Amino acid sequence: MASKKKKYYTVWKGHKTGVFESWDDCKAQITNFEGAIYKSFSTFDAAKTALKGNYKDYVGKTSKFNSELSEAQLKKIGQPNYHSISVDAASSGNPGKMEYRGVDTKTKKQLFIQGPFEEGTNNIGEFLAIVHGLAFLKKHESNRIIYTDSKTAISWVKKKTCNTKLKRTDKNKPLFELVDRAENWLKANTYSTVIVKWETKAWGEIPADFGRK
Repeated sequence: MASKKKKYYTVWKGHKTGVFESWDDCKAQITNFEGAIYKSFSTFDAAKTALKGNYKDYVGKTSKFNSELSEAQLKKIGQPNYHSISVDAASSGNPGKMEYRGVDTKTKKQLFIQGPFEEGTNNIGEFLAIVHGLAFLKKHESNRIIYTDSKTAISWVKKKTCNTKLKRTDKNKPLFELVDRAENWLKANTYSTVIVKWETKAWGEIPADFGRK
């Protein structure tokens, strides 16, 4: 198994600013900090250079994407709808510690985050992230759309059921209590929010990505 490439995290706005060498250290600076601005880099030098520069040159840019497609293919797909929020989940192991969040698609401003939960899976996190997003937008009477990069989670939401094969244990009881709440919300509520698959090959990683790949 190939080892994960090390990431360095630049925090421009947070409880503390600077370059952090682990996601946990970065997360501590941005959690519960309204308008936190941060980004991951593959080298320390790149992260340090970014810290000294203007964050607007690194985050929230709308004109260029880290695309795997040709210009013609990208033109056919078009750009994302920035009147939207994006959701994503991350799991360290499968099952493992899992968390999810939602951000503003254009600015990457974090709108909500939950976790980490013990013995979770990425699919469960993606499902919960969408439902949380639906409830969030309904509460704020917003007509924005939701982007997710998970086809599985989209199908589960449509069926109003988290169709996971993960077994319930004492360790993941809090997680499954949240799953039950999410399913009940879907069955008790109506919504007009459109859920759209994020085109990763065209636009790069979804803005809500945790930057751990």
